Amino acid sequence: MDVPPFRDPALPVSARARDLLDSLTPEERLAMLHQHQPVIDRLGLGAFHTGAEALHGVAWLGRATVFPQPVGLAATWDPELVRRVGEIVSTEVRAKHAADPSVSLNVWAPVVNTLRHPAWGRNEEGYSEDPHLTAHLATAYCRGLRGDHERVWKTTPTLKHFLAYNNETDRSSTSSNLTPVTLHEEELPAFREPIEQGVAAGVMPAYNQVNGTPAHLQTELFAELRSWTDDSVALVSDAAAPMFVVKVQRAAADRASGNAALVRAGVDSFTDDDADSAPTIQRLQEALDRGLLTMAEVDRSVLRMLELRLRSGELDGDADPYSGITADDIDLPEHRALAREATARSVVVLRNSEGLLPLPATGSVAVVGPLAEAVLTDWYSGTPPYAVTPADGLRAAFGADRVVVADGADVVALRAANGRYVSVTEDGTAVVADSVEAGKGTHLSVTDWGGGVLTLRSGASGRLLTGGAYPMRADAERVGGWEVQESFRKHVHADGSWSLLHLGSGRWVRVQRDTGLVCAEGHTLADAERFTARVLESGAALVAQAAASCDAVVVAVGNDPHLNGRETQDRPDLWLPDAAVETWRAAVEANPRAVLTIVSSYPYVLGPGVDDAPTVVWSSHGGQELGHGLADVLTGAVEPTGRLAQTWPARPEQAGDLFDYDTRRQQVTYRHLPADEAGVPAFAFGHGLTYSSVSYDGLSLSAAEVAAPAPTRDHPPLTPRDPAGQGVVTATVTVRNAGARPAEELVQVYSLGASGTDSPVRLLLGYRRVRLEPGETASVAVPFDTARLALWHAAAASGAAPGLLDGDLRVPAGAYAVAAGASSVSLPVRGELTVTGPTG
Repeated sequence: MDVPPFRDPALPVSARARDLLDSLTPEERLAMLHQHQPVIDRLGLGAFHTGAEALHGVAWLGRATVFPQPVGLAATWDPELVRRVGEIVSTEVRAKHAADPSVSLNVWAPVVNTLRHPAWGRNEEGYSEDPHLTAHLATAYCRGLRGDHERVWKTTPTLKHFLAYNNETDRSSTSSNLTPVTLHEEELPAFREPIEQGVAAGVMPAYNQVNGTPAHLQTELFAELRSWTDDSVALVSDAAAPMFVVKVQRAAADRASGNAALVRAGVDSFTDDDADSAPTIQRLQEALDRGLLTMAEVDRSVLRMLELRLRSGELDGDADPYSGITADDIDLPEHRALAREATARSVVVLRNSEGLLPLPATGSVAVVGPLAEAVLTDWYSGTPPYAVTPADGLRAAFGADRVVVADGADVVALRAANGRYVSVTEDGTAVVADSVEAGKGTHLSVTDWGGGVLTLRSGASGRLLTGGAYPMRADAERVGGWEVQESFRKHVHADGSWSLLHLGSGRWVRVQRDTGLVCAEGHTLADAERFTARVLESGAALVAQAAASCDAVVVAVGNDPHLNGRETQDRPDLWLPDAAVETWRAAVEANPRAVLTIVSSYPYVLGPGVDDAPTVVWSSHGGQELGHGLADVLTGAVEPTGRLAQTWPARPEQAGDLFDYDTRRQQVTYRHLPADEAGVPAFAFGHGLTYSSVSYDGLSLSAAEVAAPAPTRDHPPLTPRDPAGQGVVTATVTVRNAGARPAEELVQVYSLGASGTDSPVRLLLGYRRVRLEPGETASVAVPFDTARLALWHAAAASGAAPGLLDGDLRVPAGAYAVAAGASSVSLPVRGELTVTGPTG
């Protein structure tokens, strides 16, 4: 029997998809535009849907390897490591697919929105504030997700979120207003490299508007994005975005015309109404009937969706090279090993001014603070097969008998107005009943996460109190869920009594009459129970006691990724929470040999009481191997290699306005921070220490003068496409390790601009890592393309005002300062590069 062309793996995907399209009925074609596509038995097509979450491991599908958050992976500055992580993630996606064919091989990752402002609730999901470093690492992750087979993609990555998406507050209604300069120099470059390199199969538009037009209706920008490659790029909507275009952004009169507008703009798949495709199909048919949409426009989108599916070998049968991956290929030993390596490589030593690190192998260590015995996951984490806490990691390094732990939580008992205490029954129910004494069942550990947000953990069960049940229960293992049910805010009355607001429901906690059941059901503060909080154990006192009993103390503080900043919620402020500062003070006053160890999804501003901490280390939430990775660096078993890919401001105002996307005018991000004292951050972009002493002794350029390259529409990537090509200059930097330990130095090369131009204050041109043995001197070659110096030049024909896409990128003539060093503000060696030619 003849094999139809769409089943022939030897044919190009485009030809197979065209043949498959021709085999579909009009009704079947419309059904292909919803996220959930139906079975078509006669063609051998199974049920399919877009989107498996795979941001830093397989999410929402049960047990899977959990790697560091993307902001942590970026701190490695290591694209090969990031590629290896993507490769293992794609293996585990395939394993989940082998166990359940409904698991999609289309993955919604990575996020390539630049980390413009550290208050963004989704900061943990991105890589860097630099668009080119973001693109470079995203390309590596996509390469791992895509796999290395010349024909079949292991998974099909989808970049998120196009375009200019950096605030959660009113994210579906706010407009990110971009100048052409911001668009072309700082937004588009983050998306370009992975598409140009052919490792991204799709793109998801953002919820926000761009210059007053919904991101899902950016026809010209979609065309620009697709012009970067000859391959097909599918555009899949974000969840419920088609509805938002009509009901929130009011860019269309009704749902039929809204759906038609999306297809005409270039969107190919509707993530709408969950798994129910009927409303989308009905609206699209109505749009066809009303003449708002043509079948040719529908076919254009269907064709791209079919190409997306065929790329992953769906109809290849035995020719699928990844068919040997089984459901057992989860949590393999090599996956665990890479998780540990990635975590250690992402740890950044921010300050070590007294030489406390690495911790000596002898002696004892206290591990204190709310993250001492915690491995926290975020919304896009999978379920880790195991979890190594910071205390666990140090126990493995020092021995369990030499590690003391105190979490710093106050233990309280809450006494109601009737004189009885809140207690937790054996089944977890919270009740005010017979307890007139503060016995074990009444003990609640109170953790303050900042901004007045508390979690309450039962001393009897060890589980968190949740207001999502009726009556309230202590049955949650962790904070989690789309609507967090495990957090509260206390209101302290004039007499010192507490009332508790359950943040998940917005209801006040009250005690029911007669039954004594504790419920989150009060509408106003007047309805709330007023509890007398009896402090049974002082968390600060226990921290001080633990710190004083040991030779050194690791203070583990930071954020819970579900609280005070996450998807749908921007951070209330940038400060390290007061409770964390007090935990630090209690520890360091008892033992000055203290390491401030911040585990967080984002930078903090370190205020009074902690800004002068002599030893500071940062890690993102590192996944299942957090404790081992931290301990490896703290003890010196692994030399520190992590470097910040995002600035830590010295003051909140250094970060600028969350809703203002003009970074140049605001003088924010490392590119535009002033070159004077006002622009000095707490910890700069690119900063991170070794345990040795590395000096920069010289810089030379392979050319002192180059001609300006021809105008173009894109900045070249951080690694030159053609290292020997015209316009590529090599900066050779001489570095020396004057210390007694090996050093893993990240040599960074920047442009500091040219006078008379609008160049950024500083711009990353390239970087290279080098390992230096004690006493070793090395010459490190860092090539860069001079086209990276290009600035947007607006132009429009016939005297009309230029639009966002009217113009090109040009390198202004001038004498450019080129500098190298260990961060964007520590650049001790410099050279000069003269660019000749027209200034534009």
